[in-house]
Amino acid sequence: MTASAAPALFGPARLGPLTLRNRILKAATFEGMTRCGEVSEDLVEFHRRHAAGGVAMTTVAYCAVAPEGRTERHQIWMRPEVLPGLRRLTDAVHAEGAAVSAQLGHAGPVADGRSNRLPSLGPSAALSPQGLSRIREASHEDIARITRAHADAALLAAEAGFDAVEIHLGHNYFASSFLSPRINRRTDAYGGPLEARARVAREVALAVRDAVGDRVAILAKLNMDDGVPGGFWLDESLRVARMLERDGSLDALELTAGSSLLNPMYLFRGEAPLREFAEAMRNPAVRLGVRLAGGRFLRSYPYQEAYLLDSARQFLAALSLPLVLLGGVSQRETAERAVAEGFAFVAMARALLREPDLVERMRKEPGTRSLCVHCNKCMPTIYTGTRCVLATAADRPAEQPRPSSEPVV
Repeated sequence: MTASAAPALFGPARLGPLTLRNRILKAATFEGMTRCGEVSEDLVEFHRRHAAGGVAMTTVAYCAVAPEGRTERHQIWMRPEVLPGLRRLTDAVHAEGAAVSAQLGHAGPVADGRSNRLPSLGPSAALSPQGLSRIREASHEDIARITRAHADAALLAAEAGFDAVEIHLGHNYFASSFLSPRINRRTDAYGGPLEARARVAREVALAVRDAVGDRVAILAKLNMDDGVPGGFWLDESLRVARMLERDGSLDALELTAGSSLLNPMYLFRGEAPLREFAEAMRNPAVRLGVRLAGGRFLRSYPYQEAYLLDSARQFLAALSLPLVLLGGVSQRETAERAVAEGFAFVAMARALLREPDLVERMRKEPGTRSLCVHCNKCMPTIYTGTRCVLATAADRPAEQPRPSSEPVV
């Protein structure tokens, strides 16, 4: 696509049944503002500010579809009791002229079974590399229940006023762990060849589509690459993306990378904030462990603008399904170049934590530059309310009460 023919970054854009006001989405960044699994006023304000700041759609992260599917027990899980709070949130976002999406998923082996007081589930039995707790092999009944739970959660999201749902198929959460040949050692219909390993992801997406039809837009976040030896890799990801496209279950695909279970910094890139993570740990033994051995889990990778673009271009060439570019998008020219190349949307995260009004200022003044320095020190703030530590005090949300146990990092 030539630059002259490229759609406008700040013009209206279609996403399934939606018309969005521009092509910039607020990516899901776990907010750390849902103590006891309830919607807080700080969570509402967090997303209202991003909506007021000019994004087309903000994404609430993370809405677990089952209680054992939370990474820790203070996260939202989708049930009727959370409807009033979710409606307050969606009403607040809509009042600012933006759409709002619910990221739906099951954390699978990434879930903290000790915090949830429920067993973590994965494709195969294993010892968690994070909490040294057991991961139980999901039965066929578990898989069917979790698939139905995604559909039920999508219906609940539609009832709560969400405009879209984003199905989490990445980061070695439940569906993503089945895709991984390193983690999935099953020999039944859900293991072995890629077509079998992709069954969970495809069945979940189809169940959501069957449940909500065109009431809301349906996106999925899919790993291009787990970033671990023997894991899910680009060639298989392209094949899975084609399967999802043929199924007709999705309105768009957001491309991501990395493993929250084995290599989380592969998604974020840049320096790993080990000292800040250690300081955030309330348990002295955990704090010491992060200081001594955290570098084995939180590795540093060179940062560059749009660092997932080269991989994402291969999907652009292979699919007609609308694609969302994620990963190091912080400047207007990056977003405009991505749209000119054919990406339907771009997703921003850390840059918007620093400046929630960045998109609106970019729209008004093309020369606006993001202030984000990609230090990643926002990452440990998930324990007390996700924020940029470099923002002024007036821009920071009120600090949240700490969970009674340490969430998974």
